[in-house]
Amino acid sequence: MTTSVDHPVLHLWQGEFVDDAEAGRRLAGLPELAGQVLGRPLPTDVVLGACAAVSRSLADPASALYGRLAGQLPAAEAPAVLAELASALTREALERKLRRELGGLRPERLTRPDARETVYEAWAPVGLLVHIAPGNAAAVAPLSVVEGLLAGNLNVLKTSSSDSALALDVLAALGAADPSGLIAERVVALRFSSARRAWLEAVCGPADAIAVWGGEDAVRAAGELAQPGCRLVEWGHRISFAYLTRRASSEDGVLDALAEDVCRYEQQACSSPQVVYLDTDDTGELFAFAGRFAERLAKVSDGHQAPAPDPAEQAEITTVQQLARLEQHLGLTRVFAAEDGSWRVLADTRAALDASPLHRSVWVKPLPRHAVTATLRPMRRYLQTAAIGGTRAEVAELSRAVFAAGVTRVTPVGSMLDSYEGEPHDGVYALQRYSRRVSVRAGDADFRTVPCLDDLVAPPVLPPAPDAPLLGKEGVQRALAALEPRHAHLHFRSGGSTGAPALSVFTCDDYDNQMRAAADGLLAAGFDPARDRAANLFYSGGMYGSFISFFSILERLNATQFPIAAGPDHAMVAEALIAHRADTVFGMPSYLWQLLHAESDRLRAYGGIRQVFYGGEHFTTEQRRVLTEVFGVKVIRSAAYGSTDLGPLGYQCASSDGSVHHVLTDLHTLEILDPREDRPVASGQPGRLVFTSRARAGQRLERYEIGDLGRAVECTCACGSTVPRLELLGRYGDVVRVGTYFINYRRIVRALEERLAYHGEVQLSVAPGTDREQLTVRLDEQYAPDPDLTRTAVTTDVPEVASAVEEGLLSLAVQNVRRETFERTPVSGKLRTVVDLR
Repeated sequence: MTTSVDHPVLHLWQGEFVDDAEAGRRLAGLPELAGQVLGRPLPTDVVLGACAAVSRSLADPASALYGRLAGQLPAAEAPAVLAELASALTREALERKLRRELGGLRPERLTRPDARETVYEAWAPVGLLVHIAPGNAAAVAPLSVVEGLLAGNLNVLKTSSSDSALALDVLAALGAADPSGLIAERVVALRFSSARRAWLEAVCGPADAIAVWGGEDAVRAAGELAQPGCRLVEWGHRISFAYLTRRASSEDGVLDALAEDVCRYEQQACSSPQVVYLDTDDTGELFAFAGRFAERLAKVSDGHQAPAPDPAEQAEITTVQQLARLEQHLGLTRVFAAEDGSWRVLADTRAALDASPLHRSVWVKPLPRHAVTATLRPMRRYLQTAAIGGTRAEVAELSRAVFAAGVTRVTPVGSMLDSYEGEPHDGVYALQRYSRRVSVRAGDADFRTVPCLDDLVAPPVLPPAPDAPLLGKEGVQRALAALEPRHAHLHFRSGGSTGAPALSVFTCDDYDNQMRAAADGLLAAGFDPARDRAANLFYSGGMYGSFISFFSILERLNATQFPIAAGPDHAMVAEALIAHRADTVFGMPSYLWQLLHAESDRLRAYGGIRQVFYGGEHFTTEQRRVLTEVFGVKVIRSAAYGSTDLGPLGYQCASSDGSVHHVLTDLHTLEILDPREDRPVASGQPGRLVFTSRARAGQRLERYEIGDLGRAVECTCACGSTVPRLELLGRYGDVVRVGTYFINYRRIVRALEERLAYHGEVQLSVAPGTDREQLTVRLDEQYAPDPDLTRTAVTTDVPEVASAVEEGLLSLAVQNVRRETFERTPVSGKLRTVVDLR
């Protein structure tokens, strides 16, 4: 296998550099290769991760990749070209592109665009996509292939045999950055002359789409090679212009900015101005403006080194300029040119759009605004960018006029060559041109709890966890101080149930992506937005996110919802539930437990609460029994497993029991580490849950130790989903050290539930004593047994407590108290399971 591309006849074939003869042999098998490769899906997350790694190398002049590529470019151009590539390949830029063009970060997944219907849609690859790259823009070839990869295609790139190997090296680096091998198998890059007709036919014959960059001849040649049904994506040459109102044309700052647009890249870009239109029909005004603009262009041009045109280009410049000088005698034109030939302004009284010979050659023409559309429309196939100088109202008016003429892009004067992330190219989105929209209409009964068809097929392909140190809550808070404002849109505070409330920050796009993922999880849990009537009873206010989040989740499901929120007036809440015929409630278990008991008679008489979706805490087995037998609840299920800082982490499907959840792998990578050492646990063993957020632009948390314990559930889920599952086993905070022993809150709860059938809430209080520490078990007096029975159950089933009492290290007390006296966190309303008063 060859590992470098120093020889000019080498090609890149699925991660391997091969010579001309080997590439020729393999071309015959291209149709079969497409059938093999396209059967394996390429998750966009794989492409994003590889591109981010290559972007970091391209931004580092000390990297081997940077040095290799810089050596293939003219020294003056290398920094700008590599910076352009590095910027375009960042995860942030590509995520924005995916959201803008395909509607989300995982457009390849078959999900329900309307959750009320079991109709699934996705963006699928067009198939075998051929890219015929231009020879005058080094970054275009690799970036076009990246777009093809984001759309999931098998990509064949054709570059000229005279081009450098820059594109091949970039694409090889992308393949090497992907441990799954999915990227490498989807890239074939060939360097050969267009005169090799047999190779062109072998490449284009089986193509499902051909993306061609170039002029009319190149597009026409590609069209002749395309088979019927093949999609031809034209990225042809375009003409751009500036349009100035009278006021704008009188401002030196505007003219200087326009001159900068002319000088940048010697007008080689499609968005460079070749013509300047003036809002006038007065010849004298036109020539006077051309003279003033020539003065400003001369000044600006002096600050830019002008590379000499090649002989053919110089011949065209000379011909156009001499013809314009001849027409001066007819009063049609006037020429203003530099003595050294570095620039020229060609004033022409005829409004028709003319192409410029480039190299700082600019036509100046009259065009009253009322004639803009009619005058320019005959050239609509070639128009691209218009820079408009004028007032706000004039920019708005003239934008509509030039769009009607065929222009696809309007910019301020001075920024014609600038772009923004996600900007359409030539009036279309590339990713949509490289994709197909596909759909599946499924039967309601069998698919009602299936949010994504892909999850029924194979486990998700996930990148490995990053090689980074573990991150704790303190590290997250420290990192916030350096977070850029553009990444800090939404601010939430945690409930503070395990300590002081902490701040978490999201971009609006991050938040939307997370809410959509959580909404899919709620479908899997059995919530039916077409039929269920949901009451949001989570806590709101104080920058706490649960109420707002579930409002957003239900909104994205097009569900019927009543945003009531948790409140102390239980009678008012119960009245609202009954009045609006709510049959599904969302909230914290502790609040829902209080509400149902405070308004027991009224709600039992109503009998309409069929489903309870909870978050933040868990109902015990005995509490579930009461909800089912006493209140008639049919479904009791976790609404989501998540945290304020990471967002939604998992979901329960309709087949999940207890604290078992599927992991939201679209958002996170999960590791389960040994409770005492930073190493993975054996399969199915309990450990610390460590998450890496992958779909987050701003506060991207890597290897975040959330504070929960859990284990992987290895067996296949009865719901049919292949998405990994975990069983939550409590929090580190559930274990408290008292009297030298570590005592687990969950074991005490389980002892009371199993021995005494207790189904109320349990709170532990730890306080210092004069000679020993005191552990108090506080129970709900409505359900509490005799204190002596409680004490016996705890000391019998929790040996650590029994040993500490026997050794005189701990005194154990039991209190049966009113439900409202339990201590709760003020923001979220969660029960404080352990109150440490020491």
